[in-house]
Amino acid sequence: MARAEHPVCEAAGRFLSSFKRPVRLLVAISGGSDSTGLFVALATLCATGRFPGITLCACTIDHALRSGSAAEAEWVGALCARYGVAHVTRRWESGKPATGLQAAARAKRYDLLVEAAIEAGADAILAAHTRDDQAETVAMRARRAPEGVGLSGMADAVLLNGLVWLFRPFLAVERAAIRAFLGRRGETWLDDPSNDNPRFERVRVRGGALSPEPAMSDRLSLSQRAADFLAMHVRRNGGVFALEPLAIDIMLEDAAAWRGFLLLAATAGGRVHALEAASARRLATFFASGTLSRLTAGRAVFDRRRDGLFIYRENRGIEELTLPPGCAAVWDGRYRVANGTLRDIVVFAAGEGGGKGQEALHGSARRAASAMPRLRFEDGETVPADAVTAEPVIAPYLRFLPRFDLPLADALARILGCLRFPSPPNE
Repeated sequence: MARAEHPVCEAAGRFLSSFKRPVRLLVAISGGSDSTGLFVALATLCATGRFPGITLCACTIDHALRSGSAAEAEWVGALCARYGVAHVTRRWESGKPATGLQAAARAKRYDLLVEAAIEAGADAILAAHTRDDQAETVAMRARRAPEGVGLSGMADAVLLNGLVWLFRPFLAVERAAIRAFLGRRGETWLDDPSNDNPRFERVRVRGGALSPEPAMSDRLSLSQRAADFLAMHVRRNGGVFALEPLAIDIMLEDAAAWRGFLLLAATAGGRVHALEAASARRLATFFASGTLSRLTAGRAVFDRRRDGLFIYRENRGIEELTLPPGCAAVWDGRYRVANGTLRDIVVFAAGEGGGKGQEALHGSARRAASAMPRLRFEDGETVPADAVTAEPVIAPYLRFLPRFDLPLADALARILGCLRFPSPPNE
């Protein structure tokens, strides 16, 4: 058995000890050194009987991008069987995009892992990102933006698709230590040739000096302060988010308040990402000028009046969504619509004068109402209100919610009237 003081076992043991209730954990294992080391360390520790409430299962995602990928998944399955851990393989069967392959593969990998976790009854997914991966992530983000919250790196835990938490127990462990651990146990691993392909940005930044540990606590503090700002200064009425005049001065002076505001704006516009730096600077200049007018950025309208600032989705570029019976989907990045009828329905923007009761609205409320969702059957017939649900969603956190942004996400959820996000199972 590996020595308890080995850094790999220490990290794995600390992680397992963080759970105070029985859990089932799904290990994402590709067969590479990092994920193999994570799996072997966890399986070894669980076999000691020191963690009786914890059970393991494992999943390999076969992206079907190389001819030998199926054989590699079989190799991983044999490894898991040797340790007595149930293993499944999920394969990316659909067509692959001509561009943005790595990003598409990453998104598909997480979707398949969430599906596997739910099917296995797992409470969380475990990924083997290391300190080396963290350094590469920070380096890549620094190239794109030399400052900002992105430089805090990857979170130790991320909520995927609002459903299952993914943990990264090895973020402080170096790859060399993992390989040394496997070598001592006589275990081998598989090398992925894409890890040496200079076409990929991560490979190009690899090999530099390791960066200092990212300031996760700073990011959590920033998120909490942003949440406090939103809770105190933001109100929602229909499709409009309103802030009193004092809030504008606060967010221009406080980086945390400004970040909370930008995430609120992204939510209003149904955008996954906050405004790009140039657009954010333009917006700040508009606010600092004191001008009472409207400015549009990131699919949202910022309507400044004497009595405050009003934010709502601009009525442009809103696509219709056809939803089959019994299906649910997100429309315009703002609403998750579930079709409880027996016919296809069409979700579309109300438009000027098209929303029920819109004629009684004025100003920003009337303009915001024109971008709100309406429903009809394909033949134009009205859909019964009790047959369909349309719940607001928070686009920036719809797929990925870092643990250190949980306070901010929960503040947005309260403003929108959504359910709170689930807490990590080790809290």
